[in-house]
Amino acid sequence: MKWYKRLISRLDMYLIKKFLGTYFFSIALIISIAVVFDFNENIDKFTTNHAPWKGIIFEYYANFVPYFSNLFSPLFVFISVIFFTSKLAENSEIIAMMAAGMSFKRLMRPYMISAAIIAVMTFLLGAYVIPKGSVTRLNFENTYKKKKRTEFAQNVQLQVDTGVIAFIEHFDGRTKTGYHFSLDKFVNKKLVSHLTAASVSYDTLSDERYHWRINNYTLRELKGMREYISHGSRIDSIIAMEPSDFLLTRNQQETLTSPELKEYIVKQRARGSGNVKPFEVEYQKRFATPFASFILTIIGLSLSARKRKGGMGLYLGIGLALSASYILFQTVSSTFAINADWPPALAAWLPNIIFAFIAFFLYKKAPQ
Repeated sequence: MKWYKRLISRLDMYLIKKFLGTYFFSIALIISIAVVFDFNENIDKFTTNHAPWKGIIFEYYANFVPYFSNLFSPLFVFISVIFFTSKLAENSEIIAMMAAGMSFKRLMRPYMISAAIIAVMTFLLGAYVIPKGSVTRLNFENTYKKKKRTEFAQNVQLQVDTGVIAFIEHFDGRTKTGYHFSLDKFVNKKLVSHLTAASVSYDTLSDERYHWRINNYTLRELKGMREYISHGSRIDSIIAMEPSDFLLTRNQQETLTSPELKEYIVKQRARGSGNVKPFEVEYQKRFATPFASFILTIIGLSLSARKRKGGMGLYLGIGLALSASYILFQTVSSTFAINADWPPALAAWLPNIIFAFIAFFLYKKAPQ
């Protein structure tokens, strides 16, 4: 307990409780308003599409709240720091702390501890918890709100293994069946086998992953100058592809946990898929966003630690503008990564890099 008391004093605990209390209060206040506006906007759709009240509450809004709370966590951090630090400065509490010998650097300790708690919580929620809830939320939206569900795919081609190319002309997601299927195998860029089939179906009851049933097939095997042709009505095969590889839905990257997202990216890269950028950006953002808690905390503390005339209104306005610009910049850079071929890591971390310079500048200008 002695090391604990040396690291965190009673004053530190007071500031940490103030920080976290204001943070969670701002989340509760702003998200409650967002829920009211969202419900008012979508009540006609819910009624028209006969959405059950149980689904609205437990499937949609129970996952809506944590998703948007985590998404706008940098905004809530900034507002919290500006709000309660301005109150401390207005009540001359920060002046008293510094008069007692506390430096601005020492004052930052409880702020950084609070930011670390929020950063860890943000990362764990975004990487493991919220993606599971996003599956339920997006399914509800597609069923009762947007009435859009991806059930079909046309002309899908992908590399399922080294030198093995699969092609499906039409895939039906409801029956998990593909029509006009072909599977080509190449060795040293030379075709060694060509399989065509009327249909291929995914076996959902099999204990094995990637288990497919190939129906009414013709197999051509090329060995040297000879060609061997065989036919059959059905054959079971393990092909490293799943129905989800064909039915790509909007915001699908939000429904995967970080380990699943990494596995998906590696698999799609190996296949030479062109739709992997949104998933790479999402993966990088899950690491970059928690660091914003530290950067925006330093900016907020540096702005509001000095007592000035006019109260906290000006600082709240500056805080809202800076946090909104951070979120906007993050969105714009992600769009450039997806559509303009920016490196995903650069797109995710660029807002942090730029705002880190702003934080350093304001820290140097803060009362030391």
